[in-house]
Amino acid sequence: MIPLIPAPPPELSEPGPVLLHPAALPPLPAALPRPPGLRPLRPQLWLVATEAHRDSAARHASLVLDAAELARAEEFRRPGDRATYLCAHVGLRRLLGAHLGVAPRSVTMERAPCPCCGEAHGRPVLPDGRLHFSLSHCEGLSLIAVAAGPVGVDIERVPAPHMVTEAAEVLHPAEAAELAVLAGARAPDAFARVWTRKEAYLKGLGVGLGADPSAEYVGAGPVPTAPPGWYLADVAVPDGHHAAVALLR
Repeated sequence: MIPLIPAPPPELSEPGPVLLHPAALPPLPAALPRPPGLRPLRPQLWLVATEAHRDSAARHASLVLDAAELARAEEFRRPGDRATYLCAHVGLRRLLGAHLGVAPRSVTMERAPCPCCGEAHGRPVLPDGRLHFSLSHCEGLSLIAVAAGPVGVDIERVPAPHMVTEAAEVLHPAEAAELAVLAGARAPDAFARVWTRKEAYLKGLGVGLGADPSAEYVGAGPVPTAPPGWYLADVAVPDGHHAAVALLR
């Protein structure tokens, strides 16, 4: 049986590596029960596999998504990218609707002011701020977080080895140094690990990659280094991928 509510993560004060395990979101037409109340510093994490949701998301998209989301889906040229987008956004609306006790299409989302410039292109939010959420997807998989405070998630495929050296130039100097001492297949995994931590944190801030990725150190090793005031953890996802979640304390 697929668990409908993610197990609570370990105590956030525990030393050593913490790997959070998302729940698998069941495809439509399965109904989601109203989730329990959110707790501070305990994000709920959900994994959406495109292959499991592709057909049901395509059938129900017009009943779940708004006009802007449907138009955005049509802009994807590759069928796989379009399917992943539909699965991710249908899943997000289902989860938010379950939390709010409304139909998924009735959920209203807007953009928060950007912390850098004040314009309305910050992270997606609910108008009343009753709960916070974050969504990330790569081809084939999507990761969704729902939390009581600002939260960010990121999921990425492990890059090819030849991409790591060039990409590492945008990291914090200490992170780039950590990657430089790794050999062979270890470097791509470490890069994906540090990059997902960094992007999850920047998405939690609401700035995304509009901020300088080299400005904050999050670490490329087994244990993430959370920026001051934040909780940062890796998330268990299928082989060939890495994921992370950041939550404002």
